Amino acid sequence: MNISIGLPADIPGVKGELLLEWARRADGSAFSSLGVTDRVVYPNYEPLITLAAAASVTKRIRLMTAVLLAPLRRTALLAKQAASLDALSNGRLTLGLGVGVREDDFLAVEASFRDRGKRFDQQLALLTQIWSGQPVSGTMGEVGPVPVQPGGPELLMGGYSQRASERIARWCNGALVGVGGGGPEMVRQSLEMTRKAWQEAGRPGKPRLVVTSHYALGPNVTDWVNRTVRDYYAFLGPAVAQVAAGVRTTPETLRSLVQEFADMGVDELLLWPCIPELDQISRLEDAIAKVPH
Repeated sequence: MNISIGLPADIPGVKGELLLEWARRADGSAFSSLGVTDRVVYPNYEPLITLAAAASVTKRIRLMTAVLLAPLRRTALLAKQAASLDALSNGRLTLGLGVGVREDDFLAVEASFRDRGKRFDQQLALLTQIWSGQPVSGTMGEVGPVPVQPGGPELLMGGYSQRASERIARWCNGALVGVGGGGPEMVRQSLEMTRKAWQEAGRPGKPRLVVTSHYALGPNVTDWVNRTVRDYYAFLGPAVAQVAAGVRTTPETLRSLVQEFADMGVDELLLWPCIPELDQISRLEDAIAKVPH
């Protein structure tokens, strides 16, 4: 199982210089991917622009949105932006997509919250069409550039529902599931749904399975978790306490998490930092160094 690390780009007040240095250090480590999240009504950095900046200071590490909320964006422009980033990074983009659950984001961009699922289905079809080089209906030609990865960037999808699993089986390379407040058991159930839908759709091989979770190591972890996780997930109301409780704050609990998901057959574990300090990179490396994964 590969281990990846998130950029603290969704922690309010983080400076761009820190994000670039974080990307450089992650690129020089053994982490497989560098992840970013997506919101509109929140003081986070826009994910595709952030990954483009990270691409300019890295050579090896993959660049992942986990997840980008596709229904907030114009589809052809999203396809062009993603293909451009894939080309500029020499094929390192993994595009994790989601439908979105916060209505304020949709209000801000004047998009329909109610019809987001239907729109998402249409977007998946059009993204695939554009990346394969087919012209968009009603246009004079292709929407380029051509992605480095044949057929477009690696496509993952978030979600816990049967509908999400069916979308993954039809359009994607795999699933991207957050631990959140449901814990590993909810992740296990979601991944099983995806595997079953994949088989029923007649897809060859196996879906790629990526899981995300949060961590914070060192002093004052409780303060940081309260300032970051509780703030970001405040829309959940009382349920935010479950998410905060799921943050791994000791090397021991992190090692246990890594082992559990490795045993579950997860392909990649992406760990989100709750503390925007560069030592979180080395602390994470040290914590999981001796865990077989």
